[in-house]
Amino acid sequence: MSEGPTGVPAPPRRVRADARRSIDALLTAAAEVFAESGVDAPVRQITARAGVGAGTLYRHFPQRSDLIAAVFRHEVDACAEAAPALAERYEPAEALTRWLGRFAGFVATKRGLKAALHSGDSAYASLPAYFTEHFVPVLTDLLDAAAATGAVRGDVPPYDLLRMLGDTVSPDDPDYTERVIGLLVDGLRYGAGRPGAD
Repeated sequence: MSEGPTGVPAPPRRVRADARRSIDALLTAAAEVFAESGVDAPVRQITARAGVGAGTLYRHFPQRSDLIAAVFRHEVDACAEAAPALAERYEPAEALTRWLGRFAGFVATKRGLKAALHSGDSAYASLPAYFTEHFVPVLTDLLDAAAATGAVRGDVPPYDLLRMLGDTVSPDDPDYTERVIGLLVDGLRYGAGRPGAD
């Protein structure tokens, strides 16, 4: 970070609105292309879908790993931000169920990133913590709200639920994933409201 004339660190430079639009378009396009063709898809597929030139992509994401990490964070943000919106619209148990479905969709579309994220590239080192820091709090809120109504048990660690669903989602079989979510929700309901269940 640069310093001002008084030696005080200068505030971070804001991204211009047009640059922000280009970044958002690139991240959305890259997420779609990665889901369809994998993370090694040609750059031209991404830039064509985003409606920008290759120079714009490389200006914001000099390395492919920079783009992959940014896509992951962007998708984590979108999934996490869906939780409070669902909580406002639906009863707690329904909001929880719907968000688990949203999270399962996130996991399914990120399967193509798995090899890259486990490649040892330092660009990905902070992503596991980013995942936990964004998903555990929102799931905790959903679980607590549903438990407060007696709809689900309150003794399930949120991270365990995320891990369980993440390990069982099938990107090629959405019906199977839906059944798994149903079984998980049934398990959360078992013993709800009973002594020792919260």
